Amino acid sequence: MSEGKRRTAGRPAGSGKGTSGHSQSLVRGLNLLERLAASPGGLALSEVAEQADLAPSTTHRLLQALQSQGFVTQDAELGVWKIDVKTFRIGNSFLEARDFVATSRPFLRRLTAQTGETANLGIRDGATAVFLAQSESPQMMRMITRLGSRAPLHASGVGKALMAWLPDDEFARVLAERGLARVTANTLHTPEALRESLAEIRRQGYACDREEHAIGLNCVAACLHDEHGIPLAAISVSGPVARIPEVRLPELGALVRDTAAEITARLGGRIPET
Repeated sequence: MSEGKRRTAGRPAGSGKGTSGHSQSLVRGLNLLERLAASPGGLALSEVAEQADLAPSTTHRLLQALQSQGFVTQDAELGVWKIDVKTFRIGNSFLEARDFVATSRPFLRRLTAQTGETANLGIRDGATAVFLAQSESPQMMRMITRLGSRAPLHASGVGKALMAWLPDDEFARVLAERGLARVTANTLHTPEALRESLAEIRRQGYACDREEHAIGLNCVAACLHDEHGIPLAAISVSGPVARIPEVRLPELGALVRDTAAEITARLGGRIPET
């Protein structure tokens, strides 16, 4: 019996080199998708290769294979690689199954019971925050936000909590799209002031809206993150300055931050390191 035949005969069916090679390629391809999904602005070939610890030639071959199946695309103008429609559909079906709004509702009700104030949940849509769920305060004088209403990211607690974790290129895109128009006299209206505020939000884990969206109203908010650490939504507690003065903001901020961390864990997400 020849050497080649002896090797074939002594190897279990299904454990061939080809199968192992295909498995390795699959794992590497999924790793590339994960890297690209974590970078909404896209990555250059060299960046993808470095992050995946692969040779550029291997990375390019895998990306081309993924592109042929509609999972990734290359921006011809910028020369960067991004996730494409198939990856989006798969991710979107996961989000629908996860339903972070339904998961968050009991936590919003708990926040209202703990604080006596209105609790909200919102998501980012471009340069604005959109409110999707609410637990109303039982107080006669209370903050009520119409579901579906919008607020500028830079001039709201929910908006700033979401904005604090955006990649630099996405942050720049938001500024270019919306600008920093003043909503009240307290609105942060310069890039320098906003960046300083966002850095503080990342350090302490919650955002404060000090009458920046509406005079007489204070708010604290914290971000929910997906499995990549990317902002998924944000929750907040809002109320009149008379009941939420400056001295109460750290206490409520810590409560909302810890609640957001609970929801994030329930959703299988992770909080990124600062």
